[in-house]
Amino acid sequence: MFKYGIDTLTVDKVIAIANGELKGIFSNEAIANITSCRKKVEKMAESDKAVYGINTGFGPLCDTQISPEETSLLQKNLLITHAVGVGNPIDKFLSKIMMITKVHALSQGFSGVRLVVIDRINYFIENNLLPVVPEQGSVGASGDLAPLSHLFLPLFGEGEFWVGNQIKTAKEVLKIHNLTPIELSAKEGLGLINGTQFILSHAVVGLKKMEYLLDLADLAGAMSLEGFQGSSSPFKEALHKIRPFAGNLKVAERIRMLLNGSENLNSHSGGNCQRVQDPYSIRCMPQVHGASRNAYSHLKELAEIEMNSVTDNPIVLSETEAISGGNFHGQPLAMALDYASIAASELGNISDRRCYLLLEGQYGLPRLLTTAGGLNSGFMIPQYTTASLVTENKSLCFPPSADSVPTSMGQEDHVSMGSISGRKFNQILGNLEKIFAIEFMYAAQAMEFRRPNTFSEIIEENFSLIRSKVDKLEEDRVLKDDIYALIELIKKQAFKVA
Repeated sequence: MFKYGIDTLTVDKVIAIANGELKGIFSNEAIANITSCRKKVEKMAESDKAVYGINTGFGPLCDTQISPEETSLLQKNLLITHAVGVGNPIDKFLSKIMMITKVHALSQGFSGVRLVVIDRINYFIENNLLPVVPEQGSVGASGDLAPLSHLFLPLFGEGEFWVGNQIKTAKEVLKIHNLTPIELSAKEGLGLINGTQFILSHAVVGLKKMEYLLDLADLAGAMSLEGFQGSSSPFKEALHKIRPFAGNLKVAERIRMLLNGSENLNSHSGGNCQRVQDPYSIRCMPQVHGASRNAYSHLKELAEIEMNSVTDNPIVLSETEAISGGNFHGQPLAMALDYASIAASELGNISDRRCYLLLEGQYGLPRLLTTAGGLNSGFMIPQYTTASLVTENKSLCFPPSADSVPTSMGQEDHVSMGSISGRKFNQILGNLEKIFAIEFMYAAQAMEFRRPNTFSEIIEENFSLIRSKVDKLEEDRVLKDDIYALIELIKKQAFKVA
């Protein structure tokens, strides 16, 4: 059981709740906190004193006081007018993570949203009622207004749900589940749509994917090293202890593990080799892959702070104090997502260089990894694809967090654009899966030319996995199906990485 508003969320726990492997509940303590904060909001709503978002308008209309009779309509109108997202719907899993992280934030007792509203969102989570949310339209402050508005329109019967792969109106779905539309009250509209849950959900999904791809980068690199018959000496622990970046140490340790027991490398280091050093894409894997690991760790640290934070506005601190601050501003995650995007892109960059290296025909490998060159092009052309994907990723590395366009008539004069950072981060990771698929195809082909030498147990196991889907290239054939088969193995996380 996970206690919303009380326990500490992690990336793994969010994913587990979303997958139905961990149940989120409301403890007595959380219920008490939610109820107590709600009473404070109701008292402020009845007061003659203007309190932003509770008895006033929003944004540039913050100086317009609203009567108690108009409060409900104001909150409903807030969601309706802010639901202006465009583009394709985000993945249903992202919608679910947005709701999970929002429930946790609202349950901490600083938002003033009623338990009945939060419990309804949790019903959506538990029954897989996933609202349709367009991917574009958020500037990342005052939080993810547009996507969160779409996410919560169904609370009062507006908007749409996914039903399988079909889209149905919220009215239809609520009726099927015998749910009455909820009438929002003071502060609840703002509590629902102020926040960074769209940015955060993209960070969570990206972090989970990148965690595996970092390990996969080491495996692909180690297999390319075996195919190239490179040296294992650049991965010695003593070398990295004198420049002890955490990521570097981890990658060097992993490469040593992946190469341990390799007959192929032992035969290479027998004294007949005239090579002094390998190219950077082989020997600098700890430094390059390691730097990407450091960026991943930084984003994970910040994302886990964010998912346990309260990011709406205003924040209710006492019966008389509701502070209109800036906890909704997405900059902390936006900058880290841009950093992680560069880190993911670089993993693809160095992978492409290893692919190219294996084509050059050096140290016992045939040019283009084929012994029938001339009539056959061998593996010449898939590297064009990696080159294309690498350049696409570089273009996606422009940092949206470095830009800001004022909104809300200048009231919101600096915004994070973190929603774009999150979307681009995941696009880069998707391209990275394709680049690694091609490197695995190249590495396995190169390793064929090192037989009868054997490799470490873990590399032999992954080599067999590749060969179960992709045969050795003897003469030219259509390679698209081979590439897609390996992409699918990566998406299923079928490779053994430890």
